[in-house]
Amino acid sequence: MALMNLKCFQVYTSRVHTCRLLLTGRRVINRFGPEMGLLCRYGSSGLQTACSVTTLQGVACRNYHTELGNPPSSIMGGVNLHGEAGNRFKSSTKQIEEQEFLDELNNCLSYKDIFKWVSSLESLADTTVAAVFQRLCDVEVEDGRLKEAQELAEDEIFRSLCFQLEQESPNLSNSGLVNSLNALIKLRVDPWSTLMVRLISESQERLDKVQMTIKDLCVLAEGLFDLEGPGCAMLEQIMDQVQSTNLEDWRPDEMAMVYRVLQLGVGKRRQYQDLLNKMNNLTVIKVPELNPKLTSTVLNALVVLDQTQAIPLVIKLCKYSIRHVPCFTDDEIVHVLEAFIHFGHNDPFFTEALERHVAKCAFTMHPKAVSKVMQYCGRKHILSKTIFNAVAESFIYNADSFTTVQIAEQIVPFGKLNYLPPCAPSLFRKLERVLSARFTQFQPHVLLNLLHSFTLVERYPLNFLAKVFNPYFLQQLQAEEPGLTRSVCSQLTQLFLTVAVECPSYKGPKLLPRYRVKSFLKPGRSLESSVDVHLYNQVKAGLIDLLGARIYFASHVLSPYYYTIDIEIKLDEEGFVLPATQYDEVIQRIALCVDDRKRFCINSHHLLGKEAIKKRHLKLLGYEVVQIPFFEFELLNNKSDIVKYLHKKIFPNSYRLSW
Repeated sequence: MALMNLKCFQVYTSRVHTCRLLLTGRRVINRFGPEMGLLCRYGSSGLQTACSVTTLQGVACRNYHTELGNPPSSIMGGVNLHGEAGNRFKSSTKQIEEQEFLDELNNCLSYKDIFKWVSSLESLADTTVAAVFQRLCDVEVEDGRLKEAQELAEDEIFRSLCFQLEQESPNLSNSGLVNSLNALIKLRVDPWSTLMVRLISESQERLDKVQMTIKDLCVLAEGLFDLEGPGCAMLEQIMDQVQSTNLEDWRPDEMAMVYRVLQLGVGKRRQYQDLLNKMNNLTVIKVPELNPKLTSTVLNALVVLDQTQAIPLVIKLCKYSIRHVPCFTDDEIVHVLEAFIHFGHNDPFFTEALERHVAKCAFTMHPKAVSKVMQYCGRKHILSKTIFNAVAESFIYNADSFTTVQIAEQIVPFGKLNYLPPCAPSLFRKLERVLSARFTQFQPHVLLNLLHSFTLVERYPLNFLAKVFNPYFLQQLQAEEPGLTRSVCSQLTQLFLTVAVECPSYKGPKLLPRYRVKSFLKPGRSLESSVDVHLYNQVKAGLIDLLGARIYFASHVLSPYYYTIDIEIKLDEEGFVLPATQYDEVIQRIALCVDDRKRFCINSHHLLGKEAIKKRHLKLLGYEVVQIPFFEFELLNNKSDIVKYLHKKIFPNSYRLSW
């Protein structure tokens, strides 16, 4: 294994030698396409290493004094590589164990900490140098952007490591080569630099000789995909070598790495679907061997590659993920939850494990992980009071550091599932302060979803409705994707209706008629749930027996207030039932809500927010609302029981039927 000596590097300027390398580098890089030189640059100067061929003026260019016969003169700490073959350089007497080094490295939280630690050492193995670059990626790369690009580029230790990597690339181990290349690509080192050209050229040579393991091939593929995209010629060669191996001999970590490579985009056009099918079948057997990280990696790949035919594998991975919940990192738990959402899977034991984890870690979890937990609960209609209470408490203290999208993602499920936590007063006071301070930062559709969710739990954003009903805001909604769709107009209409019937003191602007819908019920995403046909038919048969004829009630009635009533019964002044077609002498209207399971939170009798607000509004608008929930109706054994039940529900104070 190659070693790097950190005490004998020399740096001077030699433009003649650099220009000669430039010509060599351009000949080499032509085989990879001109786009390599166009990628991964920051600012006008780009992130240049000391070995960059384009840095002839600015940061100090290197000089090969040994070629010119000049004596060495050390002006900064540097590195030397000692090859595995030939051992051309003297090994250091102050080496440290690799694992000890990695443990110390992981404690470094900035590039300055990393280089301070590295500069205290006399030598490094090439694999640990790769680990240094990888750790730099972890601490300095955020959302694909270098946080301190210029400072990192000018750091002497960084330049020294890059310089000697360039010089001794043939002596690197396969692992050191591909991991260093992958990390430098993430660090956006200039792809036209001789360092990058030499590392890629050396990788190509070893690829041609079929010298790399599955792990090395996958690391190389990830780096090349990041550099050139799916059009990189070397990717096809890498995948050919991957497929030529025996899948049954792959270790679990190798299987996960191939999944990741395919997920990045190599397998999105389904040209490797046969390989994926074989991998899916083999991974089912290996699931018990997967650790938390590998479990998360495979699930994430299955989601991205939309492997809907691999449901047995998905179910088994989800089942085994339950035991890993306490060990998942925030990123890993996000991937697992995305898989549960994408494949429509739900497991009560997973929810219990998630409850314990969130209750313990809510205050320290990354906001995106908390948001994904709430999104999972909202999508699956899981009302976990333990999770919701913990998220509400953490939100009160941490909301100022959240993005506007994260704020909405964490709060909207409270309205969707119709739940107010014990700390609701403090929660909504905090929300009002955040909205007041950052109102203009919210995207229009995000803001509308957030304000609409308030009304579902009887919290009225009166201070902000004047801005929402303002024509300027409505124009913003229309200009931003998805625009003023029917769903968006339904939310606006329900906000308007809520103000009209629940907040009569509001005197601000109203929603213009052209933005209002005629019905909240629509296919797909809707502010109302369509009635379950099977349950409705059972109730209808019982009503016919109770009332004597079908003419005495109407079904699917669109009210003047945008809501669709499942079953409507009309009464006159004396309480007699009128035919559904009669409009005169109607004094009282009874709205029967036939509520099946999908109108409740999962495994509970708790109504969803959109169903609760519907019943609340119908009552305020003069209807007598009668709920026929599935959990009561399912207990009835025969027609006689159904008739008695409906009689008691609809006419609780009548000892005889009046019609």
